[in-house]
Amino acid sequence: MIDKVDQLMSQALQARRENRFDDAKRDLVEAVALCREADEPDELARALADLGQIERDMHHNDASLRHYEEAVALYRDQGDPRRLAHAIRHVADIHRHIGNHRLAESCYDQTLRIYREHPETPPLDLANALRGWALLKEAVGEIAEARARWQEAGKLYADVHVEAGVTESNRRLKLLTV
Repeated sequence: MIDKVDQLMSQALQARRENRFDDAKRDLVEAVALCREADEPDELARALADLGQIERDMHHNDASLRHYEEAVALYRDQGDPRRLAHAIRHVADIHRHIGNHRLAESCYDQTLRIYREHPETPPLDLANALRGWALLKEAVGEIAEARARWQEAGKLYADVHVEAGVTESNRRLKLLTV
């Protein structure tokens, strides 16, 4: 069963790379069903998070949010802080995107707390969470906080050689000083 789930998830990843979102969704829905049937919570959380991403790619925010929130609940039970923080960040991003600023703030706060408490957090994960936090702070008019987070994110993006992140951070900082 796990082999079939892995196969479906690999197929879905390839389909996503090729912008075949309906195919990816079909494979992930099947993977989720197999994980539920086999009572495999670890694999289920992973499949739900991937399905949440596909739904987000398809601009189905409500469905994406449901899948990510279920993944968050499963990751909380598993005790994997990095996966938990990653899934919560996606929940925060969706809330920010649809204008639920208070919920987004709570989720970003949780994500950043988890990432900062774990020294093994990859800098790119922290940078991406800071990016979302900065965008949220811009949206609610907290410019000083937004600037501070853009500076921190930009440094982390530079440290891991993600030029797009450095460029965006610098552009946002310039806009916030005008």
